[in-house]
Amino acid sequence: MSIQVVLTQPFTDQKPGTSGLRKPVRVFQQPNYLENFIQSIFDSQEGIGGKTLVLGGDGRYYNRQAIQTILKMAAANGIGRVLVGCGGLLSTPATSCIIRENKAYGGIILSASHNPGGPDGDFGVKFNISNGGPAPEKVTEAIYARSREIQRYQILQAADVNIDRIGSFKLGTMDVEVMDPVASYLKLMESLFDFDRIKDLLTSGNFSMCMDSMHAVTGPYAKRIFEETLGAQPGTVINGEPLEDFGGGHPDPNLVYAKALVEKMFADEAPDFGAASDGDGDRNMILGRKFFVTPSDSLAILTANAHLVPGYKDGLKGVARSMPTSSAVDRVAQKLGIDCYETPTGWKFFGNLLDADKVTLCGEESFGTGSNHIREKDGLWAILFWLNIIAVRRQSVEEIVKAHWQEYGRNFYSRHDYEEVDPTRAAELVEYVRSQFSSLPGRQFGKYTVALADDFCYTDPVDGSVSKNQGLRIVFTDGSRIVFRLSGTGTKGATIRVYLESYEPDANKHHLDTQLALKHLIAIAEEIAQIKKFTGMDAPTVIT
Repeated sequence: MSIQVVLTQPFTDQKPGTSGLRKPVRVFQQPNYLENFIQSIFDSQEGIGGKTLVLGGDGRYYNRQAIQTILKMAAANGIGRVLVGCGGLLSTPATSCIIRENKAYGGIILSASHNPGGPDGDFGVKFNISNGGPAPEKVTEAIYARSREIQRYQILQAADVNIDRIGSFKLGTMDVEVMDPVASYLKLMESLFDFDRIKDLLTSGNFSMCMDSMHAVTGPYAKRIFEETLGAQPGTVINGEPLEDFGGGHPDPNLVYAKALVEKMFADEAPDFGAASDGDGDRNMILGRKFFVTPSDSLAILTANAHLVPGYKDGLKGVARSMPTSSAVDRVAQKLGIDCYETPTGWKFFGNLLDADKVTLCGEESFGTGSNHIREKDGLWAILFWLNIIAVRRQSVEEIVKAHWQEYGRNFYSRHDYEEVDPTRAAELVEYVRSQFSSLPGRQFGKYTVALADDFCYTDPVDGSVSKNQGLRIVFTDGSRIVFRLSGTGTKGATIRVYLESYEPDANKHHLDTQLALKHLIAIAEEIAQIKKFTGMDAPTVIT
């Protein structure tokens, strides 16, 4: 075995987004494209030589080939040890768990999260740091800077490692440990939740659940946890085999793409509880029988009921939500007397708050919830949290949510996504809305009067860093909101996200359909942004 130095030239498009570098598979398959980015990671990290890295992915197409390349490059760059999931599989939450458990230097996660897979789908590479969380901007900027000037990369000339057998191997002078992808994560979940009580619920004969893993990475985790450990009926986990193309589906746990689960949960003989997770396992959707729980409500309900869960029974330090997420959790935090932080979208913004012990729970409207147990959002953790609450309260999902509304009021909330929009037209829409900021305050739209119009700016309370241009906010005098934001997770065109929120304290109106309750705000959003004109679309691609 010898180290080969390969001459290369920079690519101009390797700037990581909020969740790493995501591109179509065919872009990553270009000669030297993956290698350039991986070498840029190694070159930009001080003191990485001799250290431990964690490596794995969500099983999508190109995952296995990329792992072999990265292992050989790690060996050539003097990495001391790599912990890799058996079969190349590691969920994003499990990767964070293993980084923290092993005090690793960091980890490389191969995933494009909820984006489609397969030869014509997407692929992604994300670097996580030693706290287990996504690399902050100063790290991703250093990686990007290196990618713009890179002239060579190093790779070990060696046979592929057998990643389908658990055990320890040598690759040059580097140790490779192929590990059970589930064991450490399961151990952590057992330390947080009352598994005995959840098992009693799932084996009582009076409660049924359905877990849709969408042919993505959580299949093996869900089967081990729910069916083998907690005693749920065989078949509780559907679409549980990870497939390179996710079975031709779109592994995004929402009402549109988790079609199999939604049909099951809204049927006459529906299970009591339904849940879904995404490509890499960090997102979740919660359903009751013929009942959908918004991610914003889910975060608020977990916060209000955290005292029922062993890992959180001693109280919460604080909570945090992304700016577009509804303010439902703010009301809970106020009653509990704890701080509530509003951050930009992107899990990395929660990392500083968690590390500084300012918050315990955090979440965002895009189906992500988590806590201080790791530094990523965590789909199966949220599902177990819900099951623990149900096991204690012995109420249905719908009963728990409606009781919460009765106590705190209901935040009617929805997100309208316009996908694959021409990027130029999407940017023009944003500028058109921004151009109205000086004239909007005080303007009346029916019963709504604009109190504030701005571009959200965040000052990190821990390190003082400032993040500008994080979403356009139109806030009305009654607290209702419209938010416009361009998403950074897609690879085809631009995605415009429109967030709509209205607070209703009157329990007699909590039964209203969400879109009906928000119809006036939907019309105002169209009037202000001229969405149809700029996108050419008569309706959103996805409504959640």
